[in-house]
Amino acid sequence: MKKLLGIVTDFVTTRKGMWITLGIWIALTVILTVFAPSSSDYKVSSVASLPEDAKSIVAQEHIDKHFKDAESLPGILVIQSKEEIDIKMLGAALDKVAAADINGLKEMVPFSSLPPQALEGFFSEDKKTSVIPISFITSLETSDLEESLAQVREIVAEETRSIVYMTGPAGIAVDTTNLFERADLVLILSTVGIILILLIVIYRSPLLALIPLLAAGIVYQVVNQILGMIGATGLELATQSLSIMSILLFAATIDYSLFVFSRYREELKNYETKFDAMKYAMRETGIPVFFAGGTVLAAMLVLFFASFGDYRNFAPIFGTTMFVIMFASVTLIPALFTLFGRKSFWPRVPKYGEKEVKANSLWSKIASFVVNKPVIAAVSILVILVVSALNLFNLKYEFDTIKSFPSDMPSREGYEVIEQEFEKGDLAPTTVLFESESEITEEMQASLIDQLLQRGLVSSVRASGISEDGLAAQFQLTFEESPYSTESMDALETMVEEADNIVKESDVEGELYFAGETASNLDDRSANSRDLIIIVLLETLLIFILLIVLTKSIKMPIYMMGTILLSFLAALGLGMFLTNLFFDIDTISNRVPLYSFVFLVALGIDYNIILISRFLEEREKHSVKEAVQIAVSHTGGVISSAGILLAATFAVLMTQPIQLLFVFGFIVAVGIILDTFLIRGILLPALIVLFEKDKK
Repeated sequence: MKKLLGIVTDFVTTRKGMWITLGIWIALTVILTVFAPSSSDYKVSSVASLPEDAKSIVAQEHIDKHFKDAESLPGILVIQSKEEIDIKMLGAALDKVAAADINGLKEMVPFSSLPPQALEGFFSEDKKTSVIPISFITSLETSDLEESLAQVREIVAEETRSIVYMTGPAGIAVDTTNLFERADLVLILSTVGIILILLIVIYRSPLLALIPLLAAGIVYQVVNQILGMIGATGLELATQSLSIMSILLFAATIDYSLFVFSRYREELKNYETKFDAMKYAMRETGIPVFFAGGTVLAAMLVLFFASFGDYRNFAPIFGTTMFVIMFASVTLIPALFTLFGRKSFWPRVPKYGEKEVKANSLWSKIASFVVNKPVIAAVSILVILVVSALNLFNLKYEFDTIKSFPSDMPSREGYEVIEQEFEKGDLAPTTVLFESESEITEEMQASLIDQLLQRGLVSSVRASGISEDGLAAQFQLTFEESPYSTESMDALETMVEEADNIVKESDVEGELYFAGETASNLDDRSANSRDLIIIVLLETLLIFILLIVLTKSIKMPIYMMGTILLSFLAALGLGMFLTNLFFDIDTISNRVPLYSFVFLVALGIDYNIILISRFLEEREKHSVKEAVQIAVSHTGGVISSAGILLAATFAVLMTQPIQLLFVFGFIVAVGIILDTFLIRGILLPALIVLFEKDKK
C-alpha cells in the first residue's frame, strides 16, 4: 500500500501531475453536476427505522390483514377557542371539509351524525378545546399533504373562528420536512462561515483558509451528485443523514488539509522547490492521512450491521463521503497546495533553511512536561476523564420525539394543547389486536377488556371493531402516563411478556398483538440497545485490528483504543452535565450515545494516527522520550488547530431546530476538545513514555 500510494503522491506533486490531477477533479465535478441527479432529488424526511420482525411492525401487519384499508397516515385536528365551542358550528365546519374533495383525505369522524353522548369524548372539560381524528392516504407526497392540511385548517378556522392546529404523524411529517429544508441552507452557510473565520484567526493567512474550503467545496459537489446516483437506484436519503454528512465532509476534508499543509510547511524549510517539498511531505503524511480516512470509512461501514433503519441509512451515505475524501486527501488537497506553493502561507511564508519548531513554543513546553513527568501528566488527565465519565450514571433517555422540536412548531403546539386539556394517554392510544380461531363474541371482548384493565398504568380500554370474518377484535388502550414515557413503555413491555397469561385468564384462546406509538418506542428501545452493543464491539475490534496493521504492534493499539474509549465515555458524561447546566436539557435521545460513539471514535482515531505515525517515524532515529518530544512538538499545533475546527464544525449542528442534533453536536464538540488537548496532547504521549522501552 505504501509503495502504491507513494507512486500516486509522487506523480501528483510533479508539475505535470499537479495539473492533470486538478483537471481530473474539475472535469469530474462538472460532468457529475451536469449529468447526475442531486442528492436532494431523493431526500426523504425519514426512513423506516424498525426492523421488519419488530413486534409492533408484525402487530400492524396483522391489523392491516384483518381490517382492510387500515393503513393510513393519521392526524389530529386541534381546535381551541376562548369560549365554549359551538357543536353545531364545528359539525358544519367538518361537513364542509368532508365535502371539499381534499386531496388524499381518507377518513374523518362523522361528527354531525354522532349522538350527543358520543361527542363528549372529543371535547375538553371546559368545552373550549376539541380534538378530531383525521387520516390521509400514505402515498401522498409531503408537499401535497402540506397543501391538504392547510385546506383543512383554513376551512375549520374560518367556520369556527378558532385557533386550529394539525398534529399527529401527518402534521409532524410536514413540519419536520419544512424544518430541515430551511435548516440545510443555514447549516452549510454556518459551517463554511465558522471554518473560514477560524482558519483566518488561527493561521492568519487568507489562502490557508480558502484552499481547504475550495477542496471541501469540490468534494461536496462530487459526493452530492454520487449520492444522487445512488438515490436513483432506490436508496432513500434521510434528511438527517444528509445534514450530518455535510458536517462530516467539511470536518474531515479540512482536518486532512491541515495535516497535509502542516507537514508541507515543514518540508518547505527543507527543500527549495514547492514540488520537492510536497513530494517528501506526502511520503510521510500520505499513508497516515489515507489510513485515517480508511479507518473512518471502515467505522461508517460497520453501521450496515445495525438493525435500526436510521443507522443503516448512515452507512452508504457516510461510506461514500469518506471514500471520496480519502482519495481527495492524497490527490486534490496536495495538488491544490502545490499549485499555490509558498504563497499558500502568506503573509508568514516559510523560508528555505528556516528552523522548524521553536523550543519555547506551547507544544514544545507541553511535550517537555509530559516527557519529564509522565506519571503526573497521565494521572491528572485520567482523574478528569474518569470523573466526567461517572455522570453516565445519571443518563436519562427521552422518547417523546416531538419534544425535541422548536416550541413554536404548529404540530408541537397542538400536541401540547392536547397534553394540557386531555388525559395524557389520549395523545396516542395503543392498538391491541386479538386474533382467535373461533368467532369473537361480546363476552369474549368484555373479558379481555377486564383483564387488560387490571394491568399496571392502564387507564382505559375500549373495543373499536371486529373484523368482517369475526376472527379478530381491535381495542384502544390508553395509559395513565404519556404514551412516550418510560413508565408507559415499561408497563407495555410487561404486558407483552404476559400476553399469553392475559389470554388464558380471559378464558379465551388466541393471540394478542400490540401496535401504536408506545409499542413502536418499546421496539425502538430494544433495537437501539442491541445496536449500541453490536456497533461498539464491532467498531472497536475493527479499528483495533487496523491499528495493529498500521503500527505493527500490539501494545500501541491498546494505548490508542483505550484512550479513545475513555475519551468517549468522558465526553458523553461531561456533555450531558453541561447541556443540563447551560441549556436546561436533562434528557437525551437514545440515538445520541451511538451517534457520538461512531463519530468520536472514528474521528478521534485520526489524531491518534497522526501523532503515532510521527512518533514511529522519529523512533527510528531517536530514543522513546526524544521521539515523543518531537512528535508532540511537531503535531501538537496542527492537531489542536484541527480539533478546534472540528469541534466548531460539529457545534454548528447546535443551530439545528432538532434537539437530538443540538445535543449530539454539543457532545461531539466537547469530546473532540477533550480528545485533542487532553488525550492526544498529554495522556497518550505520557503512556508511551511510561510503557514503551528503548531498543537495546
